[in-house]
Amino acid sequence: MWRQRRKWEGPSHPWQKQRLIIEKRLMKEYGLKNKRELWIAETIARKWRAYARYLNAKQAAGQDISEEKERFLTKLKKLGVLSENAELDDVLDLTVKDVLERRLQTMLVRKGLAKTMKQARQFIVHGHIMVNGEVVDAPSYLVKKEEEDKIEFVPFSPLANPEHPARKLEQKEETNEESA
Repeated sequence: MWRQRRKWEGPSHPWQKQRLIIEKRLMKEYGLKNKRELWIAETIARKWRAYARYLNAKQAAGQDISEEKERFLTKLKKLGVLSENAELDDVLDLTVKDVLERRLQTMLVRKGLAKTMKQARQFIVHGHIMVNGEVVDAPSYLVKKEEEDKIEFVPFSPLANPEHPARKLEQKEETNEESA
């Protein structure tokens, strides 16, 4: 039986106070379960930046990278990490927050389908959320730009009913804001 290789790298020095403070704040802000989820997002952003540097170096050496560059930029634009008019140098500015903002868990809160990150995570893990017609049970799912509008509750889920208590609270808050 083969052991699966891990897809993330932890910090090189585990006990740096400033890094620990930043990690704790990000974990709370994005409702992450453990630091591994944060390190995975950091690794994804790091790999994107490294590939952009690789392409820049290849271009500086005089090699033709137009096809590779277009594929890479198209991929990041489809993910919604880059704007439509972004260039290769914009990839170097990507941070872990850019990756965390594209997670399904974050998108649920931003769309208003869940009130908190923890509630969003619970909805996803319990199978109440579908993206593009398919049930997704991974909070770390990176939502593509075209899938943003296709995030919804599963039709047979109790949460699909607008009268569900978890959804009623959201509606009450909206009516209170409108009357104020």
